[in-house]
Amino acid sequence: MHINEQYHDLPLLETKAYQFIGRDGQNFSTEEQVLNEHLLDVYINDRLTMKLICLPQHLTELVLGRLLTEHIIRSVDDIEQIYICEYGKRAKVYLRPSQNKESGALGASFVETTPSCCTGNHILNDYFSSDHPPAPVTPIEWKPEWIFHMADTFADGMPLHSVTFATHSCLLARKNEILFSCEDIGRHNALDKVIGYALRHQIDLRECMIYSSGRIPTDMAIKAIYAGIPILCSKASPTAEAIELARKYQLTLICAARRDRMKVFVTVS
Repeated sequence: MHINEQYHDLPLLETKAYQFIGRDGQNFSTEEQVLNEHLLDVYINDRLTMKLICLPQHLTELVLGRLLTEHIIRSVDDIEQIYICEYGKRAKVYLRPSQNKESGALGASFVETTPSCCTGNHILNDYFSSDHPPAPVTPIEWKPEWIFHMADTFADGMPLHSVTFATHSCLLARKNEILFSCEDIGRHNALDKVIGYALRHQIDLRECMIYSSGRIPTDMAIKAIYAGIPILCSKASPTAEAIELARKYQLTLICAARRDRMKVFVTVS
């Protein structure tokens, strides 16, 4: 896979003025930094396939992770090239010929589903998606101190969240080692970015754990399952359906993971 990234250091924050009004009678003008929403168009084999609202950093990782969790690819071996333009507005992905499923699929019907909380993200067609079902993940051993280490890392502060209180975060870890962390407007994007980071750097996701700042409904759990991640942790809570999905596919699911406690909803020996 060849990666051609033309963008560099796109602005993540912008300073905006506001009027502060306090219950105690305070009233003054001030300003603070807020996040920039960034629109990324993703073309696959020159066909516009996705529109993503995101933060303009780790864009290649976002695209790679989204391609995997939308089951368009199964590994980076399915990709010939990824190109990101200098403004970070356009990503072009070229799949290897064996992955080009466009022929024969153009007449198929398509219904878009938008992940919860990601109303700006759109999958425009499923020409390149495969229909292979998710497989159960392979369980691995884990220790509570590894989960607490991820919770400590998150609680110590993520750079953008410390400024704006407006991002979701995600951590990638192997045992007690934090391999990568990222932030984004949406928790789905953050999860896809850590998955994409692992793909880009040839890290075996089957040996990894992920910690998310966001709640875990089924659309988050299924991303981890498609990626083969055995342990999904979150600071927040799961839905009943996500718990059942995790149990079905042998995904260890740990939620409300804080510095001093955690709730293990599904564990697989």
